[in-house]
Amino acid sequence: MFRLWVKECKSNRLVKDLEITDPGEDTRTHKIMGALEKACHELDLAVPIWLDTNIQDFKRTSKTRFTQDSFIETIPFDYLEIQVLEEDY
Repeated sequence: MFRLWVKECKSNRLVKDLEITDPGEDTRTHKIMGALEKACHELDLAVPIWLDTNIQDFKRTSKTRFTQDSFIETIPFDYLEIQVLEEDY
């Protein structure tokens, strides 16, 4: 089971959150990208662009924050944070 927690935060407060689960047998990268796309669709957001800092943070901690720099459109919050809660190996 793979679970990804997606949070919209503004002024260091949680505005919205969503948990996406994926019981499939896909690769970790495909599960992360698929869960992020699904969450953005449900939150009515454009899918953020992965910058080098996002990739490095995610590799280190399985967590990263997407700020306005990662979005083409203006976002009504400070950052979108994703964190892997559970993954099968």
